[in-house]
Amino acid sequence: MIYGFLNAITAATGDKAEDGSPGTSPEVPNTPSETVDKAVSFTQGLWNKLTDAATWVGLADTALRIVLIILLAQIAIRVTYKIIDRALLRQKEDTGDSRFRVKPRRFVTIGKLLKNMVVIVLNFMMMLLIISELGYNLAPLIAGAGVIGLAIGFGAQSLVKDVITGFFIVFEDQFAVGDVVQITTFKGTVEVIGLRTTRLRNWNGEVYVIPNGIITNVTNFSLADAKAVIDIPMSAERPLDEATHLVARSLEKVHDKNAKVLAPPNILGVQAMTTGEYTLRISVSCSPNAQAEVESMIRGEIKRAMERDDALKQALAEESERNAQTEDEAKAKPEEAAKADTAPVPQKPEGRGKPESEKTDAEKTPNTEDKPHSAQ
Repeated sequence: MIYGFLNAITAATGDKAEDGSPGTSPEVPNTPSETVDKAVSFTQGLWNKLTDAATWVGLADTALRIVLIILLAQIAIRVTYKIIDRALLRQKEDTGDSRFRVKPRRFVTIGKLLKNMVVIVLNFMMMLLIISELGYNLAPLIAGAGVIGLAIGFGAQSLVKDVITGFFIVFEDQFAVGDVVQITTFKGTVEVIGLRTTRLRNWNGEVYVIPNGIITNVTNFSLADAKAVIDIPMSAERPLDEATHLVARSLEKVHDKNAKVLAPPNILGVQAMTTGEYTLRISVSCSPNAQAEVESMIRGEIKRAMERDDALKQALAEESERNAQTEDEAKAKPEEAAKADTAPVPQKPEGRGKPESEKTDAEKTPNTEDKPHSAQ
């Protein structure tokens, strides 16, 4: 309607050529009177259109249909939003009892993507209908848009591939933010999932930005419960039953100390054996991506238990040695006392054989009367 109105106004401004042939462009007026006539004719034609009731009825009809198209598009967007929310809520309830942990962030991300796609598609259709109501032919516009889209598609094949792959990564819940995954040779924690790239951060802080189009194989370590396997070497001198009892006693409270340990550890038995040692294998269910922490904790508990056992054995050996020494000393004392009772009493020597301290004064003074005269 508006397009017809504009054509009518344009037609009203044109006059016949001097030769009387219709449809030709008017020549440039040569006199001021002709210019005034042209201006009066254009004003009169415009005034006739503005005062025509059919023109305003047509404009009102076109405006009403445009408003109706906008309202229907908004209603369709709201209804589609409700359908998406209900579908995601039902899917979330169905996976609530599943053994796999589906993160709520997945449903939020999928909901936003679907809602954005709905808004883009419905608004594009609304604009096309509004342009059609204004009286323009959509065929050249659609054809031009198709050619432009084809050119962009050829020039941005990798971009389109990345976007499509990123959408299906989120839609299929291959991995989510916070999961520990391995993509080709890159392993780390997922920080961002975009429609074009995925960003990982490994344990030492390195950040990997991976285009979604090259993601073909993904190993996700965070979907289900993990299994930690620990091998404990034991000396061949330690009996097997004693080692098994020691390990079992050291792991009794591991499940209560750490919430990441989901079940009591299980001792699988001897895994390997040589002439010098044998290996006990332990398995335990733990939270996703907690294997390293649980293995370190279990090794520490077993090591402390072994140290306590060795210290106790050494203390018992020292105590037994002291007791044996005490018993030997107690047995030796009666034997020494009996030997002392049966031993002869030594006689004290007299005269010259006496010690100097036991001699009397007479014995100490030499007798000079018997000595020869020459000695005096």
